[in-house]
Amino acid sequence: MTLKQQFPFRFGTSSYIIPADIIPNVEFLKDKVDDIELVLFESDEFSNLPSPADMQQLARMADENSLTYSVHLPLDVYLGHPERAVRERSVGKCLRIIELTRDLPKSACVMHFEAGPGVDINKFSADENRLFTEALRDSITMLLQETDVAASEFCVENLNYPFELVWPVVEEFGLSVTLDVGHLEFYGFPTADYLKRYLKYAKVLHVHGTLDGKDHNSLSHLKPEALELLMGELARQPLVSRVFTMEIFSQEDFDSSCRVMERFISSLPLCIKPG
Repeated sequence: MTLKQQFPFRFGTSSYIIPADIIPNVEFLKDKVDDIELVLFESDEFSNLPSPADMQQLARMADENSLTYSVHLPLDVYLGHPERAVRERSVGKCLRIIELTRDLPKSACVMHFEAGPGVDINKFSADENRLFTEALRDSITMLLQETDVAASEFCVENLNYPFELVWPVVEEFGLSVTLDVGHLEFYGFPTADYLKRYLKYAKVLHVHGTLDGKDHNSLSHLKPEALELLMGELARQPLVSRVFTMEIFSQEDFDSSCRVMERFISSLPLCIKPG
């Protein structure tokens, strides 16, 4: 059974389900999901950025299979770094990915608000919090000045610190939210409270379970009550353009997660049926 076009949202997963590059993964997933999260990165040691020919093929496959792509901007960008030179380089990395994926049918651009490699924002003083959010404002201003992508297409993801810290920046610039329910459960944040406050701003959901102290595992390892709560809220607040990404990275996790999701099809009143 395929779960494509079965929910009141765009059902998706990551571009790393089978042990292969992006194109074979999209080929594998094209008839199983509505959206594929492209996790792109570039460093001195390694890059997975598709070639121009690959980008054309991704666009063609999307058109032929009613796919969209949620583009995860690089993880090694530090938009809240205290040094402006670092922020400028980080914005530049984001802009290169935005330009690379310009011709793809995109559902969203997912982004992290980080202060630096290994920096624990939870340990910030009040002054450091203020400097962090000021740095974020500077970075987002730079980013929006250099692209014609609408601010609402950039979806800020909740991480290991309270999202209330960066919410004023999200709200001020008209950004959207990537509500990562797996992170909420993993870090011990109140999932019900976050859904109540932020779901209406969330263009993207990331969902995954925790196993042996690690997240990004099968939905079979997500607390059933958390998933029930999420699916209940999605039934009450349906949005067909919202992306539900099972942020997992193996075929075994994908298959077991799909089995978990199958049982919700009949309970969601506004499903998108094929045809």
